[in-house]
Amino acid sequence: MAPSSLSRNAAALRDRIQDLFDRSGLMQHLGATLGDVSSGRVHVHLPFSPALTQHLGLFHAGATSAIADTAGGFAAMTQAPDGHTVLSVEFKINLLAPAQGESLEAIGQVIRKGRTLTIVQVDVFALNAGQKTPVALMQQTVMNLPDRQP
Repeated sequence: MAPSSLSRNAAALRDRIQDLFDRSGLMQHLGATLGDVSSGRVHVHLPFSPALTQHLGLFHAGATSAIADTAGGFAAMTQAPDGHTVLSVEFKINLLAPAQGESLEAIGQVIRKGRTLTIVQVDVFALNAGQKTPVALMQQTVMNLPDRQP
């Protein structure tokens, strides 16, 4: 494939995922933004806000889990068959360290793409003063299903 075709395909993939991300009410509510997008890999960013904390002033595990689930789901979506969408069917998250800092970054990476199920790993980092600290690790199973959207 010619380099210009590759860049058009990458731009089309980015546009598709951005459109889907923009439809996510929870991500809009939390203030999350879509970062890098490539086939099998998606980044989601979440800036700090006191509204996202638990009683100790750390990012709430629910906010951490939400951006991890989203990054993983959209990473799977980048490799979903044409005419399909995805739905999380299971995940397990390990909280590795207190999630504190200026923002969180969740990076979803497809580990195994299947016809029906896709396995994704998501690493979540806290960013603070140029430092990147791992705060969570998620393993997720995502199901491909026919897209019923018009």
